[in-house]
Amino acid sequence: MVAAMMEDLKMPKNRIQFATASGFTLLEAMIAMVILAFGILGLAAIMTDGIAYMNMSQADFIAQQKAEEAVESIFFARDSKNYTWAQIQNVVNGGIILDAPEQLLAPGADGIIDTADDLIAPVPDVIFAPGPSGILGAADSIKMPLTAYTRQIVISNVVGDPNLRTIQVIMVYTAGRFQRKFVLNSYISRFS
Repeated sequence: MVAAMMEDLKMPKNRIQFATASGFTLLEAMIAMVILAFGILGLAAIMTDGIAYMNMSQADFIAQQKAEEAVESIFFARDSKNYTWAQIQNVVNGGIILDAPEQLLAPGADGIIDTADDLIAPVPDVIFAPGPSGILGAADSIKMPLTAYTRQIVISNVVGDPNLRTIQVIMVYTAGRFQRKFVLNSYISRFS
């Protein structure tokens, strides 16, 4: 009986199996690295575009504020009574507002922007962060020039209503490597 048990423990030579080694070849590893590199480069490109778009929000806000400033200036022209209703339109229609896109300039003596008497000096830079002194508005504050902005004001009559006009302010500016456009539409009536 012991001999029978010993026979059961012995394995025949033809039944011995060796475990085969498996893994990546050098070529497979290099292909995987190339695919991974392309994926990482794609993510890096997306991240840089995302950062550029986030930085655009400040430029977009400035464009919006400068467009609103233009609309308020036209309302001021009407409310000041220095100009007639016929003069509150573009030069091509006999008014005082310039026709072409203009660099942002400080208003002239009349206080209305985008008219012929605007000052040659550009509008002051926007101060958006304190400098090393930590005081906003000090000489070392971080400033952003507004030279990359142009503004065009288009005033049109509303068909069928001589007492109502549309105002369209078109801001074109560069934010980073992107050319951007912001359009503000409003109405103005003859009556204040």
